Amino acid sequence: MKALRFYAPEDVRLEDVPEPTCGPDEVKLRVRNCSTCGTDVKIFYNGHQNLTPPRIIGHEVAGEIVEVGADVNTTYGSNWQIGDRVQVIAAVPCGECHECKKGWMAVCENQTSVGYQYDGGFAEYMIVPRQVLKVDGLNRIPDNVGYDEASAAEPFACAINAQELLGIEEGDTVVVFGAGPIGCMHIRIARGVHRCGPVYLVDVNEGRLQMSADAVSPDEIINGAGVDVVERVMELTGGRGADVVITATAANVAQEQALAMAARNGRISFFGGLPKTDPTITCDSNVVHYRQLHIHGANGSAPEHNKRALEYISTGQVPVKDLITRHIPLENVLDAFQIVKQGEAIKVTVEPAPADVAVGV
Repeated sequence: MKALRFYAPEDVRLEDVPEPTCGPDEVKLRVRNCSTCGTDVKIFYNGHQNLTPPRIIGHEVAGEIVEVGADVNTTYGSNWQIGDRVQVIAAVPCGECHECKKGWMAVCENQTSVGYQYDGGFAEYMIVPRQVLKVDGLNRIPDNVGYDEASAAEPFACAINAQELLGIEEGDTVVVFGAGPIGCMHIRIARGVHRCGPVYLVDVNEGRLQMSADAVSPDEIINGAGVDVVERVMELTGGRGADVVITATAANVAQEQALAMAARNGRISFFGGLPKTDPTITCDSNVVHYRQLHIHGANGSAPEHNKRALEYISTGQVPVKDLITRHIPLENVLDAFQIVKQGEAIKVTVEPAPADVAVGV
């Protein structure tokens, strides 16, 4: 089969590899869609400490079951059948550590990941390992949800996790830094699920701002390259500041600005991680103290967040179809990395097999 394998930074090859075989406690998929994100681009150029090459990458996966291991349904109490349409979690908790037993699976200390420790979805076929099945991480796609939409459920799940920690209330003023796909999803969740008030979208790329604004219609876009972002948010809020600020970008200055613009009792999500070579910011602790600010990290998601994402997509509460603006065949998968890097699309999905292709092993 064709698969995209990572060997080293900037050495990522689309090549012919043996089709994987399905073990008795595994499920085999024909991959229909594997969407891309900024993390894929980071892996392409920098690798990752948890990724041992050669490795098939890609972690936003939706596909069709073509084989069910002999022990799967009895071991995991499931009823998977050939032909079932499914979405796969990316972050795989162990289900056994202190954090997992407390219900904090998003911060499992033994977490592994699809596309890192296990071969991922930039391939024609993929094995769903027993570790995913053990934590109920294979999800049935609702009938009215496409494979491309289902593949977007994984990043969507990460945004759900972050917003649940923030406790967004009806009418809250929300600022989102980062006009990429995850920023767009944050806006749609804040509105569609939490019924927030005005939403302001911040970025330093005017083209990206306009593209995302056309899709999600924030109440105002703010180009940080030419405007004092904190000053503008204060003007828009009558000097009070934002109730909720989400930094969906890997920018130190965005985190510092988030602290400066937060209203009293404001909630801040450091959603985007910073570069490991420059991970610190300047924080005026008195601002946090006197305004009683709440600063949250947000790292990945739990299996339950993936299920909720599929439900929100299915009910129309949070549409994602229109955010997927480029569909790339697997043979052109390397183009997807450049499109994402250049910000030329909102969400890019790779299609190893279009949905109308017959499934066979």
